[in-house]
Amino acid sequence: MKKEEKIRLGISIGDLNGIGSEVVLKTFEDSRMLDFCTPVIFASVKILSFLKKHYKSNTNLHGIDKTSQILDGKINVLNVWKESVSINFGQEDEKVGSYAIKSLVAATKALKNDDIDILVTAPINKHSIQSEEFKFPGHTDYLDQELNGNSLMFMITDDLKVGLLTDHVAVKDIAETITPELIEQKISTIHNALRQDFGISKPKIAVLGINPHSGDNGVIGKEDEEVLKPTIQKINDSGKLVYGPYAADSFFGSNNYKAFDAVVASYHDQGLIPFKTLSFGKGVNYTAGLHKVRTSPDHGTAFEIAGKNQADNSSFKEAVFAALKIFKNRNEYNELTKNPLKKQPRKPQNKAGREQKL
Repeated sequence: MKKEEKIRLGISIGDLNGIGSEVVLKTFEDSRMLDFCTPVIFASVKILSFLKKHYKSNTNLHGIDKTSQILDGKINVLNVWKESVSINFGQEDEKVGSYAIKSLVAATKALKNDDIDILVTAPINKHSIQSEEFKFPGHTDYLDQELNGNSLMFMITDDLKVGLLTDHVAVKDIAETITPELIEQKISTIHNALRQDFGISKPKIAVLGINPHSGDNGVIGKEDEEVLKPTIQKINDSGKLVYGPYAADSFFGSNNYKAFDAVVASYHDQGLIPFKTLSFGKGVNYTAGLHKVRTSPDHGTAFEIAGKNQADNSSFKEAVFAALKIFKNRNEYNELTKNPLKKQPRKPQNKAGREQKL
């Protein structure tokens, strides 16, 4: 029997002045991780060797210059650049931010070309990445453009899944951003993700109100009565199990969320504050709505502890396992629905990374 090809896990390195490289190195210090996947870190073997020494990590790195040299059983580091980079832990630095984007762009290209199967992104600093070439608020918007998707920020654990109608939108703009079309699109994305990526055949979805107490029948804002409620009813009439709006202030504290497969929050903090309170360190940020799988840890660059060897890699490791599981679930779903998206077998390579002639 032919040995099954391992899933290729691409990793964008994030902000080198933050904790991203630390949690990546710590995750793959455990050699058993190579039983599950073949990691490909998009960065520079020179800079990661420096960081490995700084953190006293025993992670073995395998430097490569092109994706055809990727080897199973190795922690591959694809050299996106070879020049030296000045690291100042905990500092916001546009130059360092530019290397985070070089890594992301290279990893995304490899994902589009099927040189890697899934992508896990280490944290970036949203301010230092801005430039004339990159004007996105974060990973999600960039990947949405590059992968032609309808992306949705979906925060997940085994027991709690929270999606957002609006993510990086200023509070003053939330109400006017939420339209019936947006609600239908986001809930459709969540419904499809729950079915194909998490194996839930008939998902139940709760929707939180836009205003305090879901508007109190129009006393505290009209959006819940005029926009949210009729749209939820329309979606429910179509056969999806979608309920709400529920008052957000008591929904999580009363454990109501446990009766649903996913919760839809109207805006960023409404969903992420309870999610991170209940699951910090175990949560994963999953970008639903793309034809490729991307996850990330549920934390940022943590400049305050960067370089101190204090970072907890639990969330990054969870992001790796979530991406692997979603990839397998999605392939099984596509096979069952007669639309297989199986991994195409790659041309065999010798140890030098060159294609063997058959």
